[in-house]
Amino acid sequence: GNVEEVVETGEAKPARKPRIKLGDVMGILNQRAIEVSEKVRPVPEIRTGDIVEIKLEVPENRRRLSIYKGIVMSRQNAGIHTTIRIRRIIAGIGVEIVFPIYSPNIKEIKVVSHRKVRRARLYYLRDKLPRLSTFK
Repeated sequence: GNVEEVVETGEAKPARKPRIKLGDVMGILNQRAIEVSEKVRPVPEIRTGDIVEIKLEVPENRRRLSIYKGIVMSRQNAGIHTTIRIRRIIAGIGVEIVFPIYSPNIKEIKVVSHRKVRRARLYYLRDKLPRLSTFK
């Protein structure tokens, strides 16, 4: 016996959700964490060469706001762990600080201005004259 299948064309199969592979889980969680952080405090578009002002709440210092201003030397993209490295001259000494941009301790990031740069990483500023890393 030949058995023929009867296919009904009137009914469409319900669309199946795409399966989430195990490797995608961390990426999805990362994306959700970034979205939650963006709702609380939107992060501006930060590029290398930007002069930024960061208001950071220091928990050890009785919740006082510290203001850090400097040029963005580099940006490490790593999802929720994305960081920027900021440089400025304080009392004649070059200071570099790495900030995680999605940290809940950062209350505000403001891009003051942009300096034209031709590099993705401005590590050469360490060897240059201090006036290139000095801001009012």
